[in-house]
Amino acid sequence: MRFIFTALLLGSLACQAQAEVSITDDRGADITLAQPASRSAAVSAFAADALVALGETPVAVTQFGRQDRPTYLGQGVSQAVSLGARGQPNLELLSEQAPDLVLAVRRYTESHADRLQAIAPYAAFDDLTLKDSLKAVTDIGTLVGKPQQAEELNREFEQTLAQMAERIGERSGQSIAMLVTASEQPFVYYDHFLPVELASALGLNNVAGASPEWPGKLPFGFRMPLEQLLAADPDILVLFPSAQPRAFVKNPLWKYLKAVKNQRVYSVGYHWKEGGGPIARTLILQQLGHLAYPALFEAPTALPAELAVKPFS
Repeated sequence: MRFIFTALLLGSLACQAQAEVSITDDRGADITLAQPASRSAAVSAFAADALVALGETPVAVTQFGRQDRPTYLGQGVSQAVSLGARGQPNLELLSEQAPDLVLAVRRYTESHADRLQAIAPYAAFDDLTLKDSLKAVTDIGTLVGKPQQAEELNREFEQTLAQMAERIGERSGQSIAMLVTASEQPFVYYDHFLPVELASALGLNNVAGASPEWPGKLPFGFRMPLEQLLAADPDILVLFPSAQPRAFVKNPLWKYLKAVKNQRVYSVGYHWKEGGGPIARTLILQQLGHLAYPALFEAPTALPAELAVKPFS
C-alpha cells in the first residue's frame, strides 16, 4: 500500500513539474509559472492578438486606437474588460480581474512594472521587429501551455513570407516610406520597424534607411523634413493613423511627390502600429503585397473598416 501511495505521489509531482513553464522576456527577466496561465491580461493589442490566435481568451485588454478593445479580434475579446490606454492601464480594474499573467509592451510599461508585477507575473516584450514578434509569440505560447501551436503560427507566417518573396522575384526595386504624426514634419520609420521589415522582405526599399543606433531598437524612426522626403521621392507612401489632421500634407511640396502624383498614397489601420501579433502581421503582409504588387496579390477581403487600406487623397 505504501508503494502504491509513493508511486501516486511521485506521479503527481512529475505532472506538476511538467506543468511548470518559464521564459526570459525582453527585459532579460525570468518568468516562471507553476502551471500555464489561464487568465491572461493583455496590456497591448499585439498580446491580445497572440492570445486569440492561440485560442485563448484574455480577461482584460487595452485600447486599440479609438476603440475600447481591438474589435478585429472578434469574440475573442468581446467579453474582456477594457483597461484604457496601454501606457496608462487602469491597474485597479486590472487587479479586480485576478489575472494570473500580464503581457505588455516593454517601453510603455517599464515605469510601472513593479505595480504590474504586484498584481500578477508580468512579461514585457519589445514588439518592434520581426524577430521580436516571433519571439513574443513563442514566449506567450509557452506561458499559456501551447508552445507547439505558437511555433506553428510562426512557421506558417515565415513560409508565407518566403513564398511571397519568391513569387515577386526580380520585380523588386520600388521604394517606400511609412509616415506617422500630425506635425509639419512626418515621423518616418527605420528599417527595423516590423512593417518596414516586411516591406523590405518583399523587395521594397525603405527611403528612411537603417537606424544609426542599430542594433539599438530605439529610436525606431525620425522626423523627416518634406524637402528630404521629396529628394528621396518614394514610389509608395503609407500613412499610419493620426488623431489630428496631418499638417505635412498641406505643405506645398506634398503635391510634387511621385507617390502623390501617381495616386500611390495609402492610409492604413491601427494594426500597423502594433503588428506583432500573428493575426495583425499576416494582414499587414497581405496588404503590403497587394499595394506594392496588385497584379500578383489580391487585397484581403471582408475586413472591418478600421483595418482596410484606403487610397489617400
